[in-house]
Amino acid sequence: MRKITTSAYTPTEIKIESVSANVARVIAYPFEAGYAVTLAHPLRRLLFTSTVGFAPTGVKIKGVSHEFDSLRGMLEDVALFIINLKNLRFKLKNDSHREVIEYSFKGSKEITGADLCNDIVEVVNPDAYLATLNDDAELNFSLIIQKGIGYVSSEDLRSDIDDEYIALDAFFTPVKKAVYDIENVLVEDTPDFEKIVFTITTDGQVKPLEAFKNALEAMYQQMSVFKGVLDIDVDAPVTSASVGSEYSRLLSSVEELNLSARSFNCIDKAEIRYIGELALMDEKELSELKNLGKKSLDEIKAVMEEIGYPVGVALSKEVKEQLKNKIAELKTQMSSI
Repeated sequence: MRKITTSAYTPTEIKIESVSANVARVIAYPFEAGYAVTLAHPLRRLLFTSTVGFAPTGVKIKGVSHEFDSLRGMLEDVALFIINLKNLRFKLKNDSHREVIEYSFKGSKEITGADLCNDIVEVVNPDAYLATLNDDAELNFSLIIQKGIGYVSSEDLRSDIDDEYIALDAFFTPVKKAVYDIENVLVEDTPDFEKIVFTITTDGQVKPLEAFKNALEAMYQQMSVFKGVLDIDVDAPVTSASVGSEYSRLLSSVEELNLSARSFNCIDKAEIRYIGELALMDEKELSELKNLGKKSLDEIKAVMEEIGYPVGVALSKEVKEQLKNKIAELKTQMSSI
């Protein structure tokens, strides 16, 4: 029998099951009715779009001018060679983000993924077929391999690689399959609580649990845009600057920094009213404030670092513009009171 409550039930159980090297299950429960799918669906999408993988983004083949060309002595034409190449799943070693690797093959040979492994790159499906050469064939090619997420088309990549390279569609995601099942579980006398059973399959570039962790981190990062709402006084009048993003702390008064009287007086006389004004300044600008000594400078730097906005750490151009506009709006509102 369901009882009246004032908050949703918080799940307490989680299990990790390793099915094989590239398959794992993540099981979590119990969720309130309807909550399981609310969480499971976006996590599944993020598994495909946010998990970091590796892919070839460009290839340069000696003696070949375009992807519809052919190479003497190679069974496959270049278009089929490229398709086979994109089916290979690479993994850069030493945490590298981009590598250009040279390969050279000569004479009769069936080339597979194993032949492309070296000290720089690993092919996680070494048995995958690439090409067949006859006795008088010679295949020399240069391959660009990059780290990324999701999918990037060859059209979008053309401007980032040299003209002599053929741009390749980049399928970075290492997640081959991600499915979830929602099952009912009994909590006390209530049978309609829910359990999520995630099954994640990767291609070997990353472990399934690592992919799931990536998805969780991506979800937390995306949700963090709303965390400033938690600091808002819901009874206060809402202005256009009241609800911002993760930078809403920067729209708070400098009084909230609890600086010493000496430090506060210096920035107050400089008509600095908001924390964001300090975040927009570098150390040189700050040190040039009238009567601001080294001790006060060090104090402000320490406090700003403590709240997550160290002095001198550049904000993006977009954030700077938004912050300047919102501070100017707030100051205008204050001057009109």
